[in-house]
Amino acid sequence: MVLVTAFSLQSNSCFSQSITINGRVVDAGTGRPLTDASISVMINGTTAGTKTDENGTFSLITSAIPPFTLTVVFDNYITVTQTVDKDIKNLVIELEPENILGQEVVVSASRVPEEIIESPVSVERLGAETLRRTAAPSFYDAVANLKGVDISTQSLTFQSVNTRGFNLNGNVRFNQMIDGMDNQAPGLNFSLGNIVGLSDIDIDNIELLPGASSALYGTGGTNGTLLMISKNPFDYPGLTVQVRTGLNEANSGWRDLSLRYARVFNKRLGFKVSGSYFKAQDWEADDYSNFNRIARTAGTGDRNSQLDYDGVNVYGDEPNLRYPRLNMIGAGIKAQAANLPPGSVDPASAAVIGAFDRGLLPSFSPTRTGYYEKDLIDYTAKSIKTSAALHYKISNSTEAIAQANWGIGNAIYTGSDRYSLKNFHVGQYKLELKGNNFFLRGYTTQENSGDAYNATLLASLINEAWKPSASWLQEYTGVFSTARLQGASEQTANRIAREFADRDRPQPGSGAFNTLKNKIAGSNIGSENGAGFNDRSRMYHYEGMYNFSHLLKKGTELIVGSSYRVYSLNSSGTVFDDKNRDISIHEYSAYTQLSRRLGEKFRLIGSMRYDKNENFNGRLTPRLAGVLTVSSNKNIRASYQSGFRNPSTQNQYIDVSTAGNSIRLIGGLPEIVRKYNLYANKGYTDDSYRAFLATGNSGNLQPYTFDSKGLRPERVEAFELGYRGLFGGSLLIDSYAYYNIYKDFITGVELYQKSPTSIDPTGFQNATRFNVPVNNPGEVTSWGAALGFDYKLKLNGFTGNISYNKLGNIPFDYFNDFNTPEVRTNVGYSLRDFIKNASFYANYRWQISYLWQSPFVSGNVPSFGTVDAQISFKVQNYNSIVKIGGSNILNRQYRTSFGNPEIGGMYYISLLFDQFLK
Repeated sequence: MVLVTAFSLQSNSCFSQSITINGRVVDAGTGRPLTDASISVMINGTTAGTKTDENGTFSLITSAIPPFTLTVVFDNYITVTQTVDKDIKNLVIELEPENILGQEVVVSASRVPEEIIESPVSVERLGAETLRRTAAPSFYDAVANLKGVDISTQSLTFQSVNTRGFNLNGNVRFNQMIDGMDNQAPGLNFSLGNIVGLSDIDIDNIELLPGASSALYGTGGTNGTLLMISKNPFDYPGLTVQVRTGLNEANSGWRDLSLRYARVFNKRLGFKVSGSYFKAQDWEADDYSNFNRIARTAGTGDRNSQLDYDGVNVYGDEPNLRYPRLNMIGAGIKAQAANLPPGSVDPASAAVIGAFDRGLLPSFSPTRTGYYEKDLIDYTAKSIKTSAALHYKISNSTEAIAQANWGIGNAIYTGSDRYSLKNFHVGQYKLELKGNNFFLRGYTTQENSGDAYNATLLASLINEAWKPSASWLQEYTGVFSTARLQGASEQTANRIAREFADRDRPQPGSGAFNTLKNKIAGSNIGSENGAGFNDRSRMYHYEGMYNFSHLLKKGTELIVGSSYRVYSLNSSGTVFDDKNRDISIHEYSAYTQLSRRLGEKFRLIGSMRYDKNENFNGRLTPRLAGVLTVSSNKNIRASYQSGFRNPSTQNQYIDVSTAGNSIRLIGGLPEIVRKYNLYANKGYTDDSYRAFLATGNSGNLQPYTFDSKGLRPERVEAFELGYRGLFGGSLLIDSYAYYNIYKDFITGVELYQKSPTSIDPTGFQNATRFNVPVNNPGEVTSWGAALGFDYKLKLNGFTGNISYNKLGNIPFDYFNDFNTPEVRTNVGYSLRDFIKNASFYANYRWQISYLWQSPFVSGNVPSFGTVDAQISFKVQNYNSIVKIGGSNILNRQYRTSFGNPEIGGMYYISLLFDQFLK
């Protein structure tokens, strides 16, 4: 209901005098002022009126003879009409949002505003009010409640969003943009998510495009695009402060403080500043079960029960296949002893020879004793986000914007290893000119890895600094052999030998351990023999678009745009092959979209994009979609979309040792492959080399030949059929089904290149291990479907969705990283004013178990269900809301991806002050 409240009425007996009407126009739910709302009076067929200023106030003087009708209009709000027969001062006009399901305006689907019910492709939207009601700890967590969305949580401040399969911890197949700026770190390649970016009180809305979206948003849009839009100071002036504090399941406190202030001068100049500070104790990754790297499976057992133990979240214990198996050591020691004078062989070597001759050397590959992740990483999660923007309205339809977002934080990221992103900071800086029909935008992303380091590599280097593995293995072998000759079992011999070889090993927390840890973590990978990386990469992006629709006949829309991007890589040789050279990558693109209404019932949309990366051939990305109106507010949509992903900057130029210093990650560009002579001195495939180690038969070795086409972008063709319908104005149904075909899928191949030495002239036993990105020559298919509903009544509402995703055909040699549960579902309930000024919201999320496979580790992710809930109270006299709530309130710990920490409950109380909140 629209309320019109007059705080004071003054009689005026002057039909012959002017009538004065003044007051404010505000949002009925929040009390925030509505700037540029139209106030008009119809006089003899002619309209006279005014508009509200930045504070929502207006003043209108008319000589019209009362009674007459006052009309108040504001976009996306229900129009108010009021009969006026006297002077009215200090009028407060409360406008209700139209809030008709299906009529929310979205931009992402076509890059032009349109009602969501008429969108030609699937799109999801979360508005500011919905985000404020959510019980999730942040707006970013709330995205998980949208249908078809998967989130991989690696730490409190690092999450990856994905839709429609092929999920990874640092997902490079999904675009994330903040106010039009690509939120991907240019060097480390993951989207920055909630490490830096927008604070909760500065987010206006979120739009999600699941599935292929490259035709309008370019490379990276094979799985989807997420657009995050901040609040404009003209629409949201005033002061907002939010304070939240709470506990997690371990009774560890956390706190979050956010502040935003915006102001407008003379209806032309506006500015805003915002910032937030978050600090908490992070989730601990504490899965110590054994991981079999040959079978790529995780199982039960620990160091005491598994002879070749390699713990999931234990680092420094990874098997190093560059070191020969002990039976080969035995053979080598026996051969050397044959050339020595009798009696000159030391006791340890004699024991090894004796054990070798009697078949008593280990039947397994011993691994070094590792360190738990908690010994290597500071679990203090921290995030500081700041943003400032200056907006100037050149005209009522043209606005210039200068914007800066900067943040610093601590997080833990899972890639091929576990990484501590300590004091990691990123800045994004933008200049933009936009109007009703165009925009011109230029921005840069400036990355600084701070004190980040590879925790897996750190553990290995601590071991090596204390005692080189060659020495450790020699000591272990001698004691193991002696114990076996004395009748000990393998398990007992392993324990005795390990205790001896580990004597005086630096213990976590000791002075010796901390000295080594700090020195190695603070030294760079490479020549400094450290675990730190020093990435200062930059990205520069320039883009423009023009909408010609206003020049064309009604029902026809045409947009044209182009962009230019430069990556400037700068890691000092710690990530990329840039120690002795500068590396830059240039990309160009152009796109167009034509939309045409064919009669009253059908709309056809066609898009085409061309992209060129200097290292790869250019490619066209088409999209064709249609929307058929079957009846009022009921539409069927069908689309063919295509997406592509250029190999990431790391896919192209990475050159670094990792995985416990036993493997070198290199880029797939020919110049990098050629650098390590892998064309001529071919590497052996992973499976064949492991078979050779197990049998000693060199006939098992299979050399790998690189594709003559070289590394190239991967692409997807996506077919979708969807339906969206509104029933009775209160029930909205949205569903879709899709089928995807992936080609040139970028995956990785592990190769072992023989490295001849004086001891091993064949080079087979001490091969160098490489991981190289390549394209799989076969097709990969997937399909799925989703159904969602929104049911809204006056005071309460229900939401729900269920999604299904299935991996189809895969080549026999494809590394399966689909990493998506087949079934997941969400159910939500909201209730307003169940008692005066009190509201309630709850959401239940469930997903089935599934297999997670990644370069770091593979294993089964159990099914889980989790409940988020909150209750809030408006304190009207103080423009405030008090909220009490929590996520995973039943504290049933779960993990979203294998190798990452389990997530427990988070409970909080928050106070929100908004200057214009009623």
